[in-house]
Formats: sequence, structure tokens, C-alpha cells
Amino acid sequence: MRPLPVLTACLGALVLTGCGAAADTGDGAGATRQVTVVNCGADVTVPSPPERVVMLKSGPVPYLSALGVMDRVTARAGAYPADYYDAQTLEALEEVPVLTDETDTSGHLQISKEVVIAEEPDLVLGEVDNLSRSTLDAVGIPLVEEPALCADGADTDPSFDDVTDQLALYGEVFDRPAQAQEAADALDARVDAVRAQVAGAPRRTAAVLYPTVGGGTTYAYGNRSMAQPQLKAAGLDNVFADTDERVFEVTLEELLGRDPDVLVLLHTDGDPAAVEDAVTALPGAEQLTAVREGEVMTQLFNFTEPATPLAVDGLERIVARFGAGS
Repeated sequence: MRPLPVLTACLGALVLTGCGAAADTGDGAGATRQVTVVNCGADVTVPSPPERVVMLKSGPVPYLSALGVMDRVTARAGAYPADYYDAQTLEALEEVPVLTDETDTSGHLQISKEVVIAEEPDLVLGEVDNLSRSTLDAVGIPLVEEPALCADGADTDPSFDDVTDQLALYGEVFDRPAQAQEAADALDARVDAVRAQVAGAPRRTAAVLYPTVGGGTTYAYGNRSMAQPQLKAAGLDNVFADTDERVFEVTLEELLGRDPDVLVLLHTDGDPAAVEDAVTALPGAEQLTAVREGEVMTQLFNFTEPATPLAVDGLERIVARFGAGS
């Protein structure tokens, strides 16, 4: 198991005994400790550890739960499907007040700057369309986003190492490096177990799609998405592995041309059967091998995207559904 990277950077404006060490504020209130991490290409300075966290996306939940810091979350907004979480995490999450779960027609959270600022957070997790990093920077509130959801996308091809890297970042921010390393080792062991399970089995092809329920665009995930390493670890070959994009529109004609053996359909909420119908009911979809042979599964979006511990859960679900490549 590889050790987690050291992410702390010293702040030039503070007189420190070392990176991440305590610095006297000089105001008689005692010592404070600040940490700078790099997120989405930006230097983000946060109190260490933060005490008032506002979450605007569900992606950070499994990280915070693994580190035992869910009690630092004082407010949340958006959707947090119960199926993502174990009983302990769900109990902690349900104790966090909800600011809003209102979304637009594309599923994007709608929340005002004033509502978030009123919570007096020392850290915001998740960037939304109408509440950017720069907006919060202007009022002195740091923001951390999941790397795969950065405006410019991830810097490198995604992998399960991204999960442990982000664990390291959160471990640094919340001053829980030992817990982060322990959680990373456990996740690595689970991925290794899946790879061993499918090793040597006949490989099949697959596509990961995000259908629009009720008609509309179908999206597919290419080699810049977490779907790529997830399918590979499951013993499946992504039919869109040659597409250098995270997500993109795809037609039924293109799906028919690539004809995956397996379909994994993602959704954010609602009835999974309706999600499946959004693909299988398309005129001509019965010609797809995956549809014809019933090799179609739906799973909630965060079980594949972005790179979080939930992607390991999703990997195990895919293998449980489709078997070791047989």
C-alpha cells in the first residue's frame, strides 16, 4: 500500500516552526494552526481543523465519515440519497440542518451566497454554479471541491489513487493524517481483492451512461471519468476508452456501433426502473447486446463519479451484478 502524500505547505505570512505547525496569533486568544492545500489548481488556506463546515455536495461525506469529523458539518444543501451511507454515517448526516435541496431542471443546486455566508463557515465543501470559489474567496471563506468536478477537470487520468490522494487532503485539513492513512489502506485492500477476483476471467465490454428520464440526451463516460478505472478493475473494457472526455453526449446509433456487452446506468434520484426504461425503450435499443441479454444495471451517480470511497462500493456492486467477467 502506498503511503499518502504530504500535502501541507507553509504559509509565508506566518512564523512557523515547521509546515503545519502552530502559529501564535498575537491576540492573546491562544495559538492557531493554518494549512494550505492545493485544490483545483488553487492554493486553499483553511483553519486546521475547521469547526464550521457547510457541504453543498454529497461527495465529501464518505471522506468525512472515514475521518470521524462529520460532527464538524454545521449545514448542508443538495441531495444526499440514503442508499449511499451506512447506518452510522446516515445518522450523523441526518443531524445536520438542511439549508435547501432545491435544484434546477438539470439537477444543479440553487443556493444564494447570503444563505451560505449566514452560516459563518470556516470551510465550504463543493462548488455550485451560482456560488463559485472566487465569490467565497472575496469574503474570506475557503472552498474545497472534489478534483474530478473542478471547472477544468482532473489534471491526470483518474484512478483509485485519486481517492486516497483526496483522503490525504482531508486528513491534512482536519488534522487526521493517521485516520486518513488507515482508511486509504482499507480501500486499497478492497480494490486489490476485486482485481484478484476477476483476474484471468474472460473480459467483456461495457459502457457507463447517464440517461435522461422522460426523453432527451443520453450521456456516456470516457477515459477522463472514474468510470474508466472502475470498469477496468471490474474486468470490463470501456467501449468509450478512446474518448478523451469525462462525459459527453452519445446517440443510440453510436451505442449500437460499439455494442457493449454490459450497461451501467447512473442516476441521481428517482426510480431506477425509469432510468433503465430511458435506454431500453429507445427505438432500436433491443438490438444492443446488453439489452437483449438483460445485462443492464442502474446505480446512483456517486457510486461511479467522482473519485470517492463510494466508487469502491460501486466497483464491488458492478462485480456482484455481472460476476467475474463470466
